Amino acid sequence: MISKLKYTSLFVIMSIALLVFVGQPNITEAKSFETKAKTAILVDADSGKILYAKDENEALPPASMTKMMTEYLVLEQIDKGEIDWDSKVQIGDYPYELSGNDDFSGVGLRQNVDYTVEQLYEAMAINSDNATTAALAEFIADSEGEFVKMMNDKAEELGMTESKFVNASGLDNESLDGNHPEGTEADDTNLMSAKDAAILAYNLITDYPESLEISSIPSTDFDGQEIRNWNYMLKHDTDYLKDFYYEGLDGLKTGNTDLAGFTFTGTAERDGHRLISVVMKTDSVEERFKETAKLLDYGFDEFGEKELFPAGYDEFEGNTLPVDKGKEDNVSLELADDLTMTTEEGTEDKYNIQVNVDESLLNDDGELSAPIKKGTKIGTVELTMEDGEDFGYIFDNDDEQGAAEIVASEDVDKKNWFSLMLGAIGQFFTNLYDKFMGLF
Repeated sequence: MISKLKYTSLFVIMSIALLVFVGQPNITEAKSFETKAKTAILVDADSGKILYAKDENEALPPASMTKMMTEYLVLEQIDKGEIDWDSKVQIGDYPYELSGNDDFSGVGLRQNVDYTVEQLYEAMAINSDNATTAALAEFIADSEGEFVKMMNDKAEELGMTESKFVNASGLDNESLDGNHPEGTEADDTNLMSAKDAAILAYNLITDYPESLEISSIPSTDFDGQEIRNWNYMLKHDTDYLKDFYYEGLDGLKTGNTDLAGFTFTGTAERDGHRLISVVMKTDSVEERFKETAKLLDYGFDEFGEKELFPAGYDEFEGNTLPVDKGKEDNVSLELADDLTMTTEEGTEDKYNIQVNVDESLLNDDGELSAPIKKGTKIGTVELTMEDGEDFGYIFDNDDEQGAAEIVASEDVDKKNWFSLMLGAIGQFFTNLYDKFMGLF
């Protein structure tokens, strides 16, 4: 009877445990993320913090995401006053021929017509038109070959280390029927990593936020015809496209070629929080937008800006430094400001502080020299993650991100001359004694 009761109790306990386990299958899964895209990245647009990355440094053909660089350079020229939105552009032979190519379904540019920079830019940014892109490149740099040099120079300036531009539109050179830009090869193609695409998008919307005003337009009129945006995640009025709508998404650039597959750099803002996502080499139009939605959902649902350590915090390793010639032997250190970062929910306790003292402030013995005033900057601290994956930032100066200043938390006065003299005498006899004892 007792044995039967034991078995019954054990069965009940195991059943309850099994129900608890089965009833909560997503406890760990909710914190994981996978995407069908070959490469991908998700970035916090305020800080540049990478929230998710998959092979983000692998350079792949970006297709029409290339046009983001052309957009940047056009807006930069406007900002410098070199051109303006109303500048008149005549269509050269190459853009005209490109626009008439049925393989690229262009807007049908006409020669001997004055188009404005604004018209051509809208056709490029909204409809992803290749010929208007080439026309803008020729207008700014006299030739697309010279414009390509500008693109690569700007990529280097922005820290895009895994990119190569060979034309302004994103088409493969071999599809241009020998009209590839001078200085490039007939079989060349543009290359860009997901991280570089995020860097470019970050700089585009940060330096020229007006770019989003145009990239968010679902459709517009161009030269008497309606052109539509290939970004299905905007609010289109077509029933089929309504399934792809994503609240808060207002950009940025789609892309598709046989070599590149289906790519998309997207950005969305909710409650003042903006994210940038990139997916490259997906298998279909539908997949690139579904994977983008998954990435953005993951970012908005699982991440938020957290105060990890408050200003004045001093409970970290290395929170004191020795002081030379001070009335106190050591000085305490503390955070000058709050240390905040966009982090995944539930990971706040995994972060620690690493101290980076300004070595120029230390003498040969690793000491600070008195006097020291409260609030004097002593160095910086950066966040390190104890457990889990931290993807860092999209910028080159990663060490400066997620960092805060450390300062002296108190005054340390210098000893007066009498104290210094007594200390020197004491040190003299101590050294003399050590030498004397060394003889035996």
